[in-house]
Amino acid sequence: MECSPNVLYQAWTKQFDSWFAAPGSVLMEAKVNTTFFFETHFEGKRHPHYGRFLRLEQNRLIELTWITGEGGTKGAETVLTVELKPRGNGTHLYLTHAGLPDENSRNQHEQAWPLVLEQLDKRMMPDR
Repeated sequence: MECSPNVLYQAWTKQFDSWFAAPGSVLMEAKVNTTFFFETHFEGKRHPHYGRFLRLEQNRLIELTWITGEGGTKGAETVLTVELKPRGNGTHLYLTHAGLPDENSRNQHEQAWPLVLEQLDKRMMPDR
């Protein structure tokens, strides 16, 4: 990622509607065991996302539960871990999404996350 660990940490904990969520849909406070909610809109449909923060380490780690409906986690509580490691002027971001309910859900998320992360990097860079 071209963004710094600080920019990415803020994006995952305070600026979700700048790069992922539908504007105005985010209810989120970056505190461990605090729940959050947001929506994405895709192909004319609303996709609500719920979860809670499990671990937060400033500019280093975000771990949260991730629950979506049909076409996502199918209501299963999954765990998303985002590790941020400085790399030159940017960041090496490691994303792990564990506990997906079936192979189809795993395949969909495996295809979607790289696109989501590309969007994150583009949206958070100040000169883009």
